[in-house]
Amino acid sequence: MRKPIRHPRNGRVYLLALVCGALAALALPPLHIVPVLWLSLPVLILMIDAQERTRSAGWVGFWWGFGYHLVGLYWITEAILIEAERFWWLVPIAVPALSLFLAIFIAIPAMLVHRLAQGWPRVLGFAALFVLGEAARGVVLSGFPWNPLGSVWAFEIHTYGPVFLQPAAYGGVFLLTLLTVLVGGLPALGRWGWTAAVMLLGIWAADGALRLLPPLQAPPAGTPVAIVQGNVSQDRKWNPEERAGYFNRYLSMTSAAATARERPALVVWPETASPYLLDSDPEALRIITRAADGVPVLVGAIRFDANRRPRNSVQAIIRDAAGNGALAGIYDKSHLVPFGEYQPSWAKIGIQLVPGDGIAPGPGPSTLHVPGIPSVGVNVCYESIFPGAVVDRADRPDWMVNVTNDAWFGVSSGPYQHLAASRMRAVEEGLPLIRAANTGVSAAFDTKGRELGRLGLGVTGVLNVDIPAPDAPTWFARIGNLPVLGGMLAVFVLCLLPRRRSA
Repeated sequence: MRKPIRHPRNGRVYLLALVCGALAALALPPLHIVPVLWLSLPVLILMIDAQERTRSAGWVGFWWGFGYHLVGLYWITEAILIEAERFWWLVPIAVPALSLFLAIFIAIPAMLVHRLAQGWPRVLGFAALFVLGEAARGVVLSGFPWNPLGSVWAFEIHTYGPVFLQPAAYGGVFLLTLLTVLVGGLPALGRWGWTAAVMLLGIWAADGALRLLPPLQAPPAGTPVAIVQGNVSQDRKWNPEERAGYFNRYLSMTSAAATARERPALVVWPETASPYLLDSDPEALRIITRAADGVPVLVGAIRFDANRRPRNSVQAIIRDAAGNGALAGIYDKSHLVPFGEYQPSWAKIGIQLVPGDGIAPGPGPSTLHVPGIPSVGVNVCYESIFPGAVVDRADRPDWMVNVTNDAWFGVSSGPYQHLAASRMRAVEEGLPLIRAANTGVSAAFDTKGRELGRLGLGVTGVLNVDIPAPDAPTWFARIGNLPVLGGMLAVFVLCLLPRRRSA
């Protein structure tokens, strides 16, 4: 392929980079137009090649990253508009400002890779550095690993829809990102690069298809679970005049599910579904237990700790010996949303965006042991986007539950991108996962990421699914992210060698 415009100071180069980054975002959920990467990524690499100065290469990467995140994260504006009377001034600022920050994690790899020899060292080195950049943005300033490039493969096409997700069982979403950048970027090397990209894609698909082959023996019967999707709009959720009606909506759907012919072993409500403080309200516990006819219920609800700090929790409710409701376990969300649930200490900007001290974090991933059901690992909303941080390694659960309130995102790409992140955790950990979302998308996935059922966005209803048994711990569940990230650093060092020999 011919190199693009060779004018480091020409704004048209940076504009082209921005357009290519925006184009790459079309590969993200829910569109999944993955072939655009065969244009966007090669042009990015060729533009880096065309720069005479390392600084200019960094700006190319920066504007590509800005376009990618600007389009991929537009839905954040929907959350701001929920409280537009308070935060209207953030509408034109929030997404561009966040995108400018996240673009740095592509600009730095572009600068570093510019120092490598052109050809395969630069393509392979860029893929490795791209992965390290994604890992870095997952931890810097509390981290925001939303929309890793590997998530473009989380589309659904019948049984073999998750075929390209299967490498996540070996190296997590970062391994998927590596493969994605390689398959997308190799065509920058010309004809043999196209050949290598197609061959890599074929091997990748074959491995995934083998993992998805049906077992020789029929799997054992699963655990029946009812997921309740109340479909309560965020702007009305906490209205004092309406919350009792929304609570009754959840109660009536729970009662219908619990008394159906095929009785579930568990009922799951979404994040903050209960408007009442269940840990200090015996009457609310009794009402929920009665509606569930004794079936255990996982309920998302706010609670207050001993210091009177609110916690975003999931509470397991069972019927005790006296027939009343009792708490069998509590999980408190540990990875909180900056500027949404708390205001970070490094962001005291003179403007109070979060009331008081915000929500208090829990101690971290833990497993709930509720009588009558397999042990369950719970994560709340935002927590599901952090690979390797959703399961208690010392007490591995039999399955996972993600409860969320994506009503903040409205009818946008946000709920689908969040769903893709949760689904990735199932493949990584080798554990089934169910997802209860207030306004959708509620869904269930098996250990390979195959969808078992779904309630769409804006639907009110109950999803009944049988949760299969867990797989043995995957490689990723045993080793986590560090080996892949260490391997990427080693790959970059390897790619430095041709440059040194030619010096």
